[in-house]
Amino acid sequence: MEDPKTLQESIVYFSDFDNCQRFIIDLRWADDKVRCPYCGSEKVTYLANARVWKCYEKHAKAKFSLKVGTIMEDSALGIDKWLTAMWLIVNCKNGISSCEIARDLGITQKSAWHMAHRIRFALHYGSFEKLSGQVEADETFIGGKARNMHLAQRKRRITGTGTKDKTAVMGILERGGKVRTSVLPNRKRHAIQSEVRKHVEAGTALYTDALLSYNGLEGDYAHKVVDHAVQYVDGACHTNGLENFWSLLKRGISGTYVSVEPFHLFRYLDEQAYRFNNRKDMGDFDRFKLAASQIVGKRLMWNEVTGRSGSDPSIN
Repeated sequence: MEDPKTLQESIVYFSDFDNCQRFIIDLRWADDKVRCPYCGSEKVTYLANARVWKCYEKHAKAKFSLKVGTIMEDSALGIDKWLTAMWLIVNCKNGISSCEIARDLGITQKSAWHMAHRIRFALHYGSFEKLSGQVEADETFIGGKARNMHLAQRKRRITGTGTKDKTAVMGILERGGKVRTSVLPNRKRHAIQSEVRKHVEAGTALYTDALLSYNGLEGDYAHKVVDHAVQYVDGACHTNGLENFWSLLKRGISGTYVSVEPFHLFRYLDEQAYRFNNRKDMGDFDRFKLAASQIVGKRLMWNEVTGRSGSDPSIN
C-alpha cells in the first residue's frame, strides 16, 4: 500500500501493526538495522509474540519496544493511536483540543492532554543558524478576556487592568523562510533585543513597529520602523507576515484551546510555528512524517509537564 495521503487512509494504514512497525523502523534506523536504545548494540532478536526486541549485551533492561527512546516511552497507548494523534495535531490548521483527541481515539482526556504535549515537545525545532535577508520582528500579548472567564478563573487570573495579566510573546520571521517564537518576561529593551540578536544575523534588513524597545538596533541591523498609528505598510517595511502568524495562533488558542496557562504557552507556540513553517510545498503525509522523525531522543514526563516537581499550574 502506498503512503497515506488523508486522515482516513492513515487510520486504515496504521491500524495494521506491521505498517506501524515498518514506519517507525524506517525513521529511526536508516539502514533498517534495529539497535538497542540502551547500549546501541546490533545483537538483538525480535520476539514476535511479545512485539519486542531482546538485546544480548549485559545491561539492566534486555527487552525493548519501538517506543523506548521516544516520546511514546512507557505509554500504554498503541502506536496507531499515537500516529493518528500526531497526524491531527500537525495537519489541523487551528489545532485540535485534548477533548477532541480523547473522543476521536477513545481515550481519557487526561491521557490525550499528556499525549498532545509530548507531541508538541517533539515539534520543537532549535537551530544555531541565524535568520537573514529581510526579517520581521513583532510581539503580542496572549491571554483570555476577563468577560469570557468563569468567575473563579477570573479571580485567580485577573489581578489588574490592561496587559498586566497577559503573557508577552515575540516572533521573528524571515520573509520566504521560517518563523521563530519565544515567551518573553516583558517587553523591555533587554528582553526584546536579546532575542533579536540571538536569532538574526548582523547586517540584516530588520523591520519592526515603533515600540521604543527596538531603539538601539540600528548599529547592528538595517533597522526600519513602521508606525502603526500612522500606517501599516511603508514600502517594504511592514510586519504583515507576523501579523498573519499571530492571527493563526490566536484563532487556535481562542477557538480550539480556549484557555492556555502561561506555563504551557511555549509548547503551543512550537506547535503553531511547526505548522506555519511547513505549510508550503509539503503535503499532509510529508508534514506528518517530518514530525514523526523528531520523536526519538525526547521524553516528557508527567511531573515535568504538570509542573509537579516545582510549581503546579492547572491543566489546560
